[in-house]
Amino acid sequence: MFHVKFSLFSQTKSLENKIDLFHDKIIDVAMTFKKAVRVFLAEKRSEEYRKLSKQIKQIEHDADGLRRDIESKLYAQNLIPDLRADVLELVENLDKIINRFDEVSYKFYIERPDFPPEYHMRMTELCEQVADCTENMAIASRAFFRDFSTVRDYSQKVYFIEHETDLTSGRMKEAIFDSDMPLANKIHLCNIISEVADIADIAEDCIDELLIFTIKRDI
Repeated sequence: MFHVKFSLFSQTKSLENKIDLFHDKIIDVAMTFKKAVRVFLAEKRSEEYRKLSKQIKQIEHDADGLRRDIESKLYAQNLIPDLRADVLELVENLDKIINRFDEVSYKFYIERPDFPPEYHMRMTELCEQVADCTENMAIASRAFFRDFSTVRDYSQKVYFIEHETDLTSGRMKEAIFDSDMPLANKIHLCNIISEVADIADIAEDCIDELLIFTIKRDI
């Protein structure tokens, strides 16, 4: 199992290009989000953060267009009919990741969480883990369409990193509730931390389904 090298794109180069671009958007949004949070921690809701937040929104908008094009091509041209439903579900799930990055970056902009300096390093670490988790998920998904012998390798990385995000977010919440800041601040910061960490959880859910799709391809 997971040893066959085979491309789904024997019929159309156009669909291949669009799915490649879609995976690029996932990696782009993860890297931009990681940079945006670093800027926010240093500068709060600065002009630079606003630009990065708008950049994330644009990536989300472009990804939505790609998703609709992919879905249209799969239906209108009757491509890969045996796996069409799985591919459509996978694309929808991946789109949720991009949407969540956009939602969380907007929460930072609107709610302006006030992280004390002693938590900046941990928050940066959490965002780096979430971005890394998402990027490996995108690589695993891309491999599903090209060479799914490597899907399991990248899937295991996602599982490992997601577990690390749980540990990092848990330690942060514990430290915050042990601090002397007002309860309302504690709850607000912990809610933001959960929102960020949940992105890795969604990536893990995508990997769970991706492995099922891969098994079906290998039968």
